[in-house]
Amino acid sequence: MLAGRRLLSIIVFASAVAGCATAEGPGGEAPPPAAESLRGSCPDTVVVQMNWFPQAEHGGLYRMLGSGFTVDSQRKAVEGPLLDDGRDTGVRLQVRAGGPVTGFQRVSALMAADSSITLGSIATDEAVQEAGSFPTRAVFAPLDKSPQMIMWSPERHPDWRTIEDIGRTDTTVVHANGASYIDYLVHSGKLKQSQVDGSYDGSPARFVSADGAIAQQGYATNEPYRYEHEVEPWKRPVTFALVHDSGYPIYPEALAVSAAEQERLAPCLRRLVPMLQRSTVAYIKDPGPTNDALVRMVRELNAGTQYSVERARYAQEQMRSLGLSHDGVTPVVGDFDLTRVGKLVADLKPLLEAKRRAVKADLKPEDVVSNEFISSEVKW
Repeated sequence: MLAGRRLLSIIVFASAVAGCATAEGPGGEAPPPAAESLRGSCPDTVVVQMNWFPQAEHGGLYRMLGSGFTVDSQRKAVEGPLLDDGRDTGVRLQVRAGGPVTGFQRVSALMAADSSITLGSIATDEAVQEAGSFPTRAVFAPLDKSPQMIMWSPERHPDWRTIEDIGRTDTTVVHANGASYIDYLVHSGKLKQSQVDGSYDGSPARFVSADGAIAQQGYATNEPYRYEHEVEPWKRPVTFALVHDSGYPIYPEALAVSAAEQERLAPCLRRLVPMLQRSTVAYIKDPGPTNDALVRMVRELNAGTQYSVERARYAQEQMRSLGLSHDGVTPVVGDFDLTRVGKLVADLKPLLEAKRRAVKADLKPEDVVSNEFISSEVKW
């Protein structure tokens, strides 16, 4: 009997030793629990290419970096361990800034040229336009509605409520050149071609010098706060109407993979996308630590712009109050409504054809977005 107990003890001890020997990673560190690990299913570094600098609209993504990130001001990238609610997943996350630092190149084109990019921030109208040249498929929507808006001075235009109200006048609407939503607004008759001006460069100078006589593009999560509190020559309220409410239902800056890479990345996406869903909910509920991190990121990236905790907090409040983050058909976080995407495809085709741009034949919503990796259990 004693010999039997001694043999059993030896077996248990040997099993424990063997378990310890296999529980350590390449550097001797213990890997994360299997349920939380992305090691082996995802690239060693998950690279996300954004279309702008860090901001609250992607708070859920940046929350996955926690506070232990480093900033590369030369490459304009932020990197650190990829965390799932604070737990190390065994891989790293690198988020690259876009916009001016990439020469305003479209993210879909950057992804086609750089195979190291895992996910790109691509609005669904861009995905439709580039489906024939740089096909991508969105797998997660951090926002349900776009914050893109047209803004104006309520002092100069007290009777305006909608974009259609602007279109009933001859007021100039200043926007960035090449904006597809402007093509839609003109084609649908909500604005006149004669009043749109594609010379907007992001500066408040023209709006201020016109004393608010013009209308201007912007984001409901950014410019209203900035103009009222930070633009010194103005510091008055502005009001706005969302482009979404005019019938242009894009998913803004959805996270997408190259269509050719979806199958290869599927094992990664099955674990990663639910993490993005959970992190997005957590950010909306408690944005404070991530907002602090966003301000630090923008500062250390030498972005040439300022970003304050107050502006980040305002953005998060707008996402909640305007239903930008969770006002969809279902309560599921980050999923896509295929009917909406189908309407967008139908609306964009004649606009693209009018510009003599090739449109992918028989393009379907499923070619542009996918709910395959969305967890229906993660809800608002």
